[in-house]
Amino acid sequence: MLTLFTAAFLLGLVFNAAPGPVFAETVRRSLRGGFRPALAVQIGSLVGDALWAVLGLAGVGLLLQLELLRVPIGIAGVAYLLWLAWDAWHASDCEWAASAVRDSDVRHKALRSGVLLSLTNPQNVAYWAALGSALGAVGVPRPTAVDYSVFFAGFMMSSIVWAFVFAALVDRLFRGTGSRWVRITYRVCAIAFLALALSSLRELWISQRTALIQAPNNTSH
Repeated sequence: MLTLFTAAFLLGLVFNAAPGPVFAETVRRSLRGGFRPALAVQIGSLVGDALWAVLGLAGVGLLLQLELLRVPIGIAGVAYLLWLAWDAWHASDCEWAASAVRDSDVRHKALRSGVLLSLTNPQNVAYWAALGSALGAVGVPRPTAVDYSVFFAGFMMSSIVWAFVFAALVDRLFRGTGSRWVRITYRVCAIAFLALALSSLRELWISQRTALIQAPNNTSH
């Protein structure tokens, strides 16, 4: 059990440390509100991660690989990333100092943003759908409910640790940043959101094209 928990903990760190939408949004929210909004984004993303983890480890995640569900989720993710890109670019033109706003409204928006980014990320669907049937790679060929629970606990524990560490690191790095660098960083985040949206759209297009090509072959058999 300890080996399984450790493996899940390490996989969780790798999963959460990978640069992506949540990474960029944490930086953006930290610039405007400091540690608490940055942490709110991270905690919000854990809600979506936990949902995909439960579905994936329960085997339901295999159903979520169906194009019928993956495409709407992917489109929703692309739309939200495009909105974040526009919002970040628009906010870069506003005149305010870093860490000037620290209220519950900012934290609530940051929390909601983290939840939506995680729920609409098609990579989460693929990750957990595959991982739910791959516990044999860590020495559990026939996982039981207890094994799933241990794996889930290890993954979520590492995610919580990462949430606090990364939020504190980002806050420390950008604390006291001048308005000019805040503006530049916001625009960098906007470009990152746009690039991620285009990348997700490209992956959706490729997956749909592949499915259409394979469809005639499947029907011929």
